[in-house]
Amino acid sequence: MVADPLSQLVMLGSSGMLLTALIVLWRKGIPAYVTAYRWQSWLLAAITATVGYYGHDPQLYWVAAVLLALKGIAIPALLRTMQRRFGAEREATPYVNTETSLAIAGVLVLFAYVIARPWMTITNLPTRQGLPLALALLFVSLLIVVSRKKAMTQVIGFLMLENAIALLAAVGTYGVPLLVEFGVFLDALMGFLVMQIFVYHIHETFDTIDVEALTRLRH
Repeated sequence: MVADPLSQLVMLGSSGMLLTALIVLWRKGIPAYVTAYRWQSWLLAAITATVGYYGHDPQLYWVAAVLLALKGIAIPALLRTMQRRFGAEREATPYVNTETSLAIAGVLVLFAYVIARPWMTITNLPTRQGLPLALALLFVSLLIVVSRKKAMTQVIGFLMLENAIALLAAVGTYGVPLLVEFGVFLDALMGFLVMQIFVYHIHETFDTIDVEALTRLRH
């Protein structure tokens, strides 16, 4: 009886997280990307807390609280600071245009369902309905990273990729140990800080955050 509402809530939250990634492919402004990432992180925290509630695992409440504080508040605030520093440059000419990106994302979502189907048939976890959505989010996040030119957009794609991994861990294992989650947090934070330094250097050297400017280093 407990599994039905849990499954529905996980599917709803996971679908919302996937939708925020699709918004990044659809929209072209950095402010919209930051807002999408913030909402995605809030949904991840809510899913983690929900799994903790139905799975009777109080440790996941701490994980959800850290997710909310770090990914839902702190990192979006840092992204807003970067946006004010560099200006809200639009992703006007990505490597892959909006229409093609959304079409590819649709194919990736279908591919994720195909891959996840055997996994779903051999597990009885009440969260298994979120597996294909978590995989789809992972694939779409990778698409954001490789198809966009602006370093800020790539940073947000990387952060969404880490959210996808966290979601996959939550629904694929019905919650993960607190120590493992904190290790992932530290990895994500360090990766974000390194990428922030990378963006600052691009801007200081080329007065833009377009990674295509790096090709000038060849000359």
